[in-house]
Amino acid sequence: MTELDERIDLFETPRDWLRHAIGRFRAANLSFGHGATTALDEAAYLILEGLHLPIDTLDPFLDAKLLRSERTRLDALIEARVTTRKPAAYLVNRAYIQGVPFYVDERVIVPRSFIGELLITTLSDDESPIDDPEDISSVLDLCTGGGSLAVLAARVFPNAAIDAVDLSADALAVAERNVVEHGLADRIRLLEGDLFGPLKHERYDLILTNPPYVDAESLAAFPPEYAAEPRMAHAGGEDGLDVVRRILAEAPRRLTEDGALICEIGQGRDRLLSEYPDLPFVWLDTEDSEGEVFLLRASDFGAARPRAKKKG
Repeated sequence: MTELDERIDLFETPRDWLRHAIGRFRAANLSFGHGATTALDEAAYLILEGLHLPIDTLDPFLDAKLLRSERTRLDALIEARVTTRKPAAYLVNRAYIQGVPFYVDERVIVPRSFIGELLITTLSDDESPIDDPEDISSVLDLCTGGGSLAVLAARVFPNAAIDAVDLSADALAVAERNVVEHGLADRIRLLEGDLFGPLKHERYDLILTNPPYVDAESLAAFPPEYAAEPRMAHAGGEDGLDVVRRILAEAPRRLTEDGALICEIGQGRDRLLSEYPDLPFVWLDTEDSEGEVFLLRASDFGAARPRAKKKG
């Protein structure tokens, strides 16, 4: 009997496979962060998604007896996670933001933007910095990737027409699949190009963007899980803010009079505050982030200009 046959015979329940997966993941020193942050959460996700079960409901199924075909499926997923070091989302072609499912594959970054959480929570409650979601008639999602933020925005802003832009034709192919699967092809327009390049003279009530913002040093030190994602979805230049600067320069001409820009920047807050001292950034924190997403209104830009970068 091979080791594989022994596992298939001995591990009868999701509880057995959960224990096995956690042990394998810890022994292999895997990196997490594509929806799960621990070996336990990653193992639970892979098992539930692999069995086509609700991803937020593990306990009722822990001691269910699995079919041999189901055990074989789980073994293959667990071994693939360890041997390929690909994010789990790529192995099951599925990722979730606030419980909303999205198709993913290696053509796009695994969706996990803090803006997704903000859309479902902060931006749709009574204390939202957006006065009335129903008054938003136009939204732009820059660097849309697989289209997750555009889809979520369509849910939150029911009267908005949404443009979603990305430089990658491959990413837009994934975005198109998600737009169609969510029944939003009549509300979301996908455009290929560099930031505002494919747009004409459109202005928007709201611009959402999760641009590349990883600095060169961090990018070079990526573990295999992050290196498996499209490099251009991460690369933000030497200090991580190259694309953010371009967005800030153009945004005032792309916002309506009462429009707002919401942008995710990772760990660049201090650098951004130093470089743009006249911009009154409002920081939108989430359960897992602080100082990584800012909001600026069209009226905030005024005559503000960035300070010249120091040489050397």
